Amino acid sequence: MAARKQYPLRIDPEVWHAIERWAEDDMRSANGQVEWILRQALKQAGRLPEDKGKQKDERS
Repeated sequence: MAARKQYPLRIDPEVWHAIERWAEDDMRSANGQVEWILRQALKQAGRLPEDKGKQKDERS
């Protein structure tokens, strides 16, 4: 597996708080939740190859 890219993210505090709550509900870290949200959006837009969209803990 390739190394993960680190990227600083500026985000509205209310949005971040909502992500943290959602992550807690899904038993993920906030970082994991952001990655999951981005991956779902990419899949929905048809911009993520199928094999790259498969995760061991993918919840739809």
